[in-house]
Amino acid sequence: MILAVLQARLSSSRLPGKVLLPLAGAPMILRQVERVRRAERIDRLVVATSDQPSDDRLAQTLAEAGVETYRGPLDDVLARFVGALDAWPADHVVRLTGDCPLIDPGLIDATIDLHLKAGADYAQNRLVDKGFPKGQDVEVITAAALRRAAANASTPEEREHVTWGVWNHPETYKVVRLEPPTDQGQVRWTVDRPDDYEFVSAVYEALYPANPAFSSDDIRTFVRSRPDLATYGGDRRI
Repeated sequence: MILAVLQARLSSSRLPGKVLLPLAGAPMILRQVERVRRAERIDRLVVATSDQPSDDRLAQTLAEAGVETYRGPLDDVLARFVGALDAWPADHVVRLTGDCPLIDPGLIDATIDLHLKAGADYAQNRLVDKGFPKGQDVEVITAAALRRAAANASTPEEREHVTWGVWNHPETYKVVRLEPPTDQGQVRWTVDRPDDYEFVSAVYEALYPANPAFSSDDIRTFVRSRPDLATYGGDRRI
């Protein structure tokens, strides 16, 4: 059983409410859910948000769209993941973040495949600005390793970043990494600032109407055709 947990909240500091900003006529979080659901290796998808009133609107939007939701502590994301795992027991958990509306379903599957074939405690495809583009982040962890990390967590970083205590201790956990054909760690496809949202909006406006399942290669082809987007906002977009 493989459970995907997509963490999201409305109180982001640099772009508040970003997960409900519109993309191709729907909230960004629902466009990301669409893409995640195309991954073939995921058995269940749950959005983990906070139990604070600030996230009531997000929870309502998800409920109206039929998306399962778990609500837990705002400042203890690790507890939210464990709570979601308690509510929907699984053998492995896929960690995704709600600022990645260009997430690649095939990349999710490939990271899961590597995790399972390697018999790893934890697998990732991007860490410390190396790997696949920022905004294509996928982490996979066994339920046992997640619970162990939660039991041992003693710092704010471990509670906020969920897998911090795992990837910082490769001597304790078996950690593997899915490598890209060439390092794309400086390419920025996440949504954290207004210019990120403008870039992603341009991608959706160009590609979504003709092909809602557009691929990462489709994004690269589009950006190559639009030199004005190649370094939009001062960051590499391709």
